[in-house]
Amino acid sequence: MRGDRVEVLIDVGDGVRSFEIEATKDGRRVEVATVRGNVHVSEVTRSGHEVRTAQFMANRVVAIVEHPAGEDKEPRPRKRRRAENEDQQALGL
Repeated sequence: MRGDRVEVLIDVGDGVRSFEIEATKDGRRVEVATVRGNVHVSEVTRSGHEVRTAQFMANRVVAIVEHPAGEDKEPRPRKRRRAENEDQQALGL
């Protein structure tokens, strides 16, 4: 869902560094998978194609924080249809 984001905290030796992956368009989601000692965070379309991917070594990952879109954002306002002008005739479709 648009607005979903995942924050990954990585140990870089002299501190912790933060990386963020966000679903940037409607219909996209963020998926997290651990495969063979690596953590894969990817933005995925509805059809399953990966748009962006970040890979981290699992032994360097301090924390993975998922932020769902629905909790902290207000819903987007819907577009209103313009009222028909009474001077113009409708097509009747």
